[in-house]
Amino acid sequence: MQPVQCAEGIYVLRIGHRAWRDKRVTTHVALSSMALGASGIFLSGEEDPNLVQSVTRARDRWAPHFSVEYSRSWREVVGRARSMGCAVVHLTMYGVELRFLLDGLRALVGTRGILVIVGAEKVPREVYELADLNVAVTHLPHSEVAALAVFLHDLLGYGGSAARGSSILPQLRGKLSLPGAPRPPGSSGRSS
Repeated sequence: MQPVQCAEGIYVLRIGHRAWRDKRVTTHVALSSMALGASGIFLSGEEDPNLVQSVTRARDRWAPHFSVEYSRSWREVVGRARSMGCAVVHLTMYGVELRFLLDGLRALVGTRGILVIVGAEKVPREVYELADLNVAVTHLPHSEVAALAVFLHDLLGYGGSAARGSSILPQLRGKLSLPGAPRPPGSSGRSS
């Protein structure tokens, strides 16, 4: 596992994962993180080896630079990130609107790096206090996957750094990937 090195980008911390309830949504948080340019994800909450294995398989196939790590304690991850100089950002509908913070956040990505906290179950009040910034993409109830996707897209642009290494050749119709490159399951690599 790569250690948190926030000067190298954005890491996502998914807190409060419940194996029996959140498997699909947490998987989507991880895949969105990977697809939209984050450097890695920390999964915290109930230990879920199947989830970690599933996300790791997707990482190995599509984005080998992306780190995946389980930590029993989200507080430990936040402490490690702080000790390395990361800014801690909590995505919440109670935060300041992202559009007002984008320039400052972009500067943080390039200088200190960011640890983005995304909740699952009810987020402990402590998170709101520990965060350097509480950031909202909207002040109405919404999905954490949507919030993270909007945050990463607005901050890094389409695909962040992950899209540049993709084997996918965008098509108006059909699908096509570069020969010899990783392909999506079920794809022959030729347009369909």
